[in-house]
Amino acid sequence: MAEELGLDYEISTEGYRGRDACSPDFLALNPNGMIPVIDDGGFILWESMAITLYLAKKHGGPLGPASTEEDGLMTQWSFWVMTEFEKPALELILHRGGLPEDKRDESRAQKAAQSLRRPLGVLDHALADREYLVGGRFTVADLNVGSVLNWARSAPEVLSSFAGVTAYLDRVRARPGFKALRELQRGAKLPSWVEKRVARGAGGS
Repeated sequence: MAEELGLDYEISTEGYRGRDACSPDFLALNPNGMIPVIDDGGFILWESMAITLYLAKKHGGPLGPASTEEDGLMTQWSFWVMTEFEKPALELILHRGGLPEDKRDESRAQKAAQSLRRPLGVLDHALADREYLVGGRFTVADLNVGSVLNWARSAPEVLSSFAGVTAYLDRVRARPGFKALRELQRGAKLPSWVEKRVARGAGGS
């Protein structure tokens, strides 16, 4: 999101160290002991969708809402991808590569992939007459949905059934901000276990 908005930012990998974000300093930022969290000039905010929606509204431009109705739709799609899509998508990527090989269960991956068919159908229908979800342009709704949707690439046998969604994901992945994120994740700024998970298809906003 910071890349899409052209913001200056600094990344800390504090929350990744040893997969443990429970140091007193980090808990002072996010008492849940989870990532992500941002410090925007002293304003602390956690939860990825809240962060991206906040940045879109604060900095305006085409990524943010131009009306109350657009604001509602952007929030709707951001909540939708969390409640309808994220859980089976995470299950899928964990058992298709995110977990150590001896912990993976392909039957659970297949079940998760099948669970994605319904939300993928909803998204495919919504994209039947448009390239993006809100306002005829790329917005924070697409950034949020596309970031989680990218996990579905771990189930090409399912994703290929939805041509509209596949084309949409290609558009999202072609964005400069998405490419910049991938370059960052391939670099030395993230620990090795994160790089391995990214290489297997996990994504983020």
